[in-house]
Amino acid sequence: MANKLKMKKRSFARRKKSIKNKLTIGKYPRLVVYRSNIHLYAQLIDDNENKTMLSISTNDKGLKKEIEKLSTKIEKSGFIGDKIGKEIKKKKIEKVMFDRNGYIFHGRIKAFVEAVKKTGLSI
Repeated sequence: MANKLKMKKRSFARRKKSIKNKLTIGKYPRLVVYRSNIHLYAQLIDDNENKTMLSISTNDKGLKKEIEKLSTKIEKSGFIGDKIGKEIKKKKIEKVMFDRNGYIFHGRIKAFVEAVKKTGLSI
């Protein structure tokens, strides 16, 4: 059983490293997503200045009332994607690089990206 867990952690780390190597650092801001069992966190990072430009999550106090109305985690991920997409557009940024942070492009991550794309942002 412990062997399966080690294999799972190794494959996750390998995927994460592979994704990081494929990203062209510095060309566009990087949209990073982190997923816990309950919450989803998204950050827009400018790698040239090593600075977080924008951050949003399902754990934000300002969004709690709106998020409580949603029932599933996939709906919450879509809501967060829509919110961060609109905030990025307000900053007059048209294109970002998406860093899925080692997660498989499925479920909550996919719902997040589709919601961001619906705002007109190019990924």
